[in-house]
Order: sequence, then structure tokens, then C-alpha cells
Amino acid sequence: MQIQGYFDLRFETVAQGFAALFDDPQQRGAALCIRIGGETVVDVWAGVADKDGHEAWHTDTIANLFSCTKPFAAVTALQLVEEGRLELDAPIARIWPEFAAAGKGQITLRQLLCHRAGLPAIRENLPGEALYDWQAMTSALANEAPWWDPRSGVHGYAPITYGWLIGEPIRRADRREPGVSVAQRVSRPLGLDFHIGLDDAEFHRVAHISRSKGNLGDAAAQRLIHVTMSDPHALATRAFTNPPSIMTSTNKPEWRRMQQLAANGHGNARSLAGFYAALLDGRLLVPELLNEMTREHSVGEDRTLLTSTRFGLGCMLDQPRVANATYGLGPKSFGHPGAGGSCGFADPERELAFGFVTNSLGPYVLMDPRAQKLARLAGECLG
Repeated sequence: MQIQGYFDLRFETVAQGFAALFDDPQQRGAALCIRIGGETVVDVWAGVADKDGHEAWHTDTIANLFSCTKPFAAVTALQLVEEGRLELDAPIARIWPEFAAAGKGQITLRQLLCHRAGLPAIRENLPGEALYDWQAMTSALANEAPWWDPRSGVHGYAPITYGWLIGEPIRRADRREPGVSVAQRVSRPLGLDFHIGLDDAEFHRVAHISRSKGNLGDAAAQRLIHVTMSDPHALATRAFTNPPSIMTSTNKPEWRRMQQLAANGHGNARSLAGFYAALLDGRLLVPELLNEMTREHSVGEDRTLLTSTRFGLGCMLDQPRVANATYGLGPKSFGHPGAGGSCGFADPERELAFGFVTNSLGPYVLMDPRAQKLARLAGECLG
């Protein structure tokens, strides 16, 4: 496969590894960007962006990044903490009074950010259209009882509900729509091509997302799919399928337009690498809050994902000895994978910021082997 873009010759093996992804006929399109100490050393892309395979992936192609979105929301919330408009350890009900219902009066922003609040899913069946109704979703979550005691230390990833649980406090504290807050505080100051709530005028640049076939993934993926297919009332099933439109909306205009801070950020590999480079060099958070974001808050068996996860505040921390939960570089790495393969992270020890974006969704629960391999190759180049 002929790749486009730029790479420093020191990272030629990374570029070769990226090109080799396209030996798989199901690999449709992708982009990779790596920055070291703020300097871009790899910025490449290849493949096709449209549904029918006629439109090439271009330098300005963007894609739905799914949960790679979550750290952008967390940084926005932490900036509001720095400004005194939100508090990490005060009850969220102070700024969102309705949230106190069903025994949630003492749940804090910290617990929401590290997935310990017990709100990864909604029990009540919601119609598909509720996904696009901010008031409907925040009301449902305000009325929901936790699935476990938030004080217990148990954690369970909130794949979609995180978007409203973090977005509503941001909206109330910043007095603007949550996607606008992220744009004003993160994307625009850094010049990132990253959007939560995409303008219709940008739709022509968005890669069509499709799933690869025939690959069942690893044991964690198979365990999760078994539960979601066999037990409609399980926490994991509710988390991913209520509202039922969650799993079928990726390419729809209404999905692109909404401001869902958990899963519908649209951007490119450059925007992910730029975001993590800015975290490393102190342009987004003061050191105290960056330390809070990246220190361990939750670790162990995840009630939702049914595999071991380790979280800071709104970011996934590396688990070097867990095959599906390591970024493939240093043990202090932090970031977030997105459903199907896209991934952004930082390795502070190497001053490395990494962004990988694909429109060919793999079946893995946490880290996709494609991103892991490219990260390891980068590490080898650095010695």
C-alpha cells in the first residue's frame, strides 16, 4: 500500500509497519501521527474513506473516534475545577440538584470521572431517539439508582453514560453546550481538527465506519459479546444497548451533530497526538491537576467490560502485564482507546504523543493490536 504524508527516517520501520496494516484486505483507511518532545516525527495516512472504496483517505479526513473523546471531556472538566466552577470532591448535586435522586446525593465528579459512581447503564428501556435528546438522557440518569455503592471502590466503565454524566456538569458550570466548551478550551487554542458536535459543512470529510468480519478478537472480547448476546438485563448489555440506537448510529447525521462527550468526537490522528503533546508540555492543565488525572483511581476487574481496567480521571492507565490493556510503551502511559481500534495516548518518559485513527473497526474491548504494534515499533526506534 502506498502511504501518504511524512515520517522522519529514524521512524521508517513505523511507517513500514503502518503500510503493512493494508496487507489485510479488510483494512480500509487509517492515519497515524507521533510527536516526540513536541516535534512531529510521523504523520502518515492511507487507504479509503468512503463506504464504497472510491474516495481516498486525505490529509484532512476525519473519523468518529469513539471513546478517544473521553479525555477531552475530562480535561475540560478539570479546567473548570482549576477555575473553581466545579469541585472534584463535592457532590455533583450541588450544581445538578436533580442528580441527588435515588441515593446519589453524595456522588462526586471524581467518582464519575474514574467510573466508580455506579452509573454505567440505565435500567429503564429507552427509545432509540432518546440518544439524541439531551434532556431525556440527563433526566434518565438523574433518576437512575447506582448499580453498586459508589463508596465501595468497585468500578465499571461507563461507555456512553459518561457523556451526559460529565457533560451536564460542564454545561451548567461553563454555561454553554458541552461540545462548545471542549472546542473553546481545547480544540481551538491548540489548533486541533477535533469536534464534538460536527457542523454539516464538515460531513464530506468524515470517513465511513465499518466493521471487519471473521475476527472474533481475544478472550475479553468474546466474553463481553457472549454476555451482551445472551443476557438482555446484564449491566454490560444495558451499557452498550440502551438506548438501542447506540450501536447503529455511527454513520448517521444526527450522531455526528450531537454533542456526546463519551463517544462521538470526530478528528484525525494529528488531533490526538496534538492533544497529548499539549498535556505533556503543560498547555492544558496545571501540574497538580495533570497528576490527579493520571494517577491511579480505579484498578481491577471492570463490572462493565468484564476484564481488568485501570483508570485515572477520564483516562485509561497502562497495565504493562495485561495484554489487552497496555499501550505498548512505558508503564506511565495514559490515554484512551476508542471502540474498534482508534487510540490516543502519551508516554511521559519518552515525551511521546501518539494518535492512530481507523475506519475499519476491530473486535477488541480495550487496545487494538494494530495500535499496540505501531507504538512498540516507535519505542524500538527510540531505543
